[in-house]
Order: sequence, then C-alpha cells, then structure tokens
Amino acid sequence: MNELEVEKQIEQMVKFIRQEAEEKASEIKVSAEEEFNLEKLQLVEQEKAKIRKEYERREAQVDVKKKIEYSKQLNEMRLKVLAAREAAIQEIVAEAKLKLREVSKNQATYKKLLTDLLVQGMRKLGDKAATVRVRQVDLLVVKEVMEPARKQYTALFQEEAPALTLDQATFLPPPPTSNDEIESCNGGVSLISADNRITCNNTLDDRLRIAYQANLPEIRKRLFGAVAQASTRALCLAQLSAIWGRPHVDMRRKQGACGEHAMRHAWHMQVPRGDTV
Repeated sequence: MNELEVEKQIEQMVKFIRQEAEEKASEIKVSAEEEFNLEKLQLVEQEKAKIRKEYERREAQVDVKKKIEYSKQLNEMRLKVLAAREAAIQEIVAEAKLKLREVSKNQATYKKLLTDLLVQGMRKLGDKAATVRVRQVDLLVVKEVMEPARKQYTALFQEEAPALTLDQATFLPPPPTSNDEIESCNGGVSLISADNRITCNNTLDDRLRIAYQANLPEIRKRLFGAVAQASTRALCLAQLSAIWGRPHVDMRRKQGACGEHAMRHAWHMQVPRGDTV
C-alpha cells in the first residue's frame, strides 16, 4: 500500500469520525433542548400555579371582607329598624300611661275599679288576712270600698272574704307629675299577705305592664305587619290601656322563710281566666 492510498484511507476515517461526532452532537443538542423546554414548561406551570393560588387567596380575602362589610351593614340596618320599632312601641306605651292618668279623675268609675282590684287581689293572694297599700291620695276612697269589696268577694266565691287592713303608714308612690324622673303611680292597690312574704301588686301601672307584655306580639303584628290597618295605632293603644289582665304577684321571702305556707301561695298564684272580678 503506497502513501497515497494511506492518506486517502485516513481522510475517509476522519470524515467518518467527524460525521459521527456531528450526529452525536446534534442528538445531544436536541435532547438538551427538549430537556430545557420540558424544565422551562414545568417552571412556568409552577409559577402559574403559585400566581393562581395567590390570586385565589387574595380573591377569597376580598370576598371575606365584602361579606363582613355586608354583614356589618346589614346588622346596622337591622339594629336601626329594631330601634325604630322599639321607639314606636314605647311611644304607644307612653301614650297609654298618659291615658291611665285620667282613670282616677272619674270618682265613680275609679271606685268601681278599686273594688274590683281589691276583690281580684284577695283572690290572687289566697290568704285569710291582708294589708292593703294605696296612694296617700286614695286613702279615703279605699276606706269606702274595702267593705263592699269583701261583700262582693263573698258573693262571687261563696266563701268568707279575707280580713283587710289599710296601711296608713306606708303608701304607694304619688300620682305622676311633669317630672318623669320621680317615681309615681297612676292608682290601684297592692295587697300584702299577713306574714309579709307575698305582695300582689294590682296597680294600674302593673296592669299596663302586664297588658303590654301579653299583647306585645299582637302589637308588633298590627304595627309592622304586611298589611297595616288604618286603626292600628288606636287598637294597640286600647290594648295597652286594658287593665283587666293578670295582676303582678311578687313573692318576697324573708330569711329562713321557705315553708309549706309560701308554697301554697305560689301554687294558687294563677287564677283561671274564667274567674270574673
């Protein structure tokens, strides 16, 4: 083999090696680009996920803030509505109290009312003796009606009426004046058991309060119902002015007093509505 053939063979081998090297380099480049693109895509998707998650978090925060603000405003409006409703109801109560001031001015009607209140109070108290406490201005008129009230009690319930003693030392608060801060009473009576454990408050103010509590759902319905009647205010005022509800009974036990006598009074505290006074 001469020198020319050797050079030619070497040149062919160099071409072959170079071709394989180029092909291998091309393969490495393609593979590297594929890996780069794949890793880049993964990184992009990760960043997208992070951004999406952060956006969702901020969006959720905004929604929560909106809901909190909406709830706050809604509660504020509800409180304003409730306050307005309560103010309207209390205005009616105030008018009813003004109406009560007129009750004691009609002597004939007031005497009859005091008689009925005494009879009902005796029935509620259920004791053999009771002390009657009234306003100082009502002393004389109550003295006049105490005995007729006992007779009426006996006629109604076919039993001996309790013995009544008029308290001339301690009185109910005086009639209302222009100063609302001073405690006052529109009339009526309070009966106290012989042992001073039970007090039956049968004053006009207590009757008004009981009528108000008993009729509050109906008052709200008439005032704030879907269909408001023209006579709503007058009807509510008439209901609140009603004084023939159940009298308020206050059980006040002295220290150590918890015997059968007090339990008997508590048991008979509620008189059926069928009882007429």
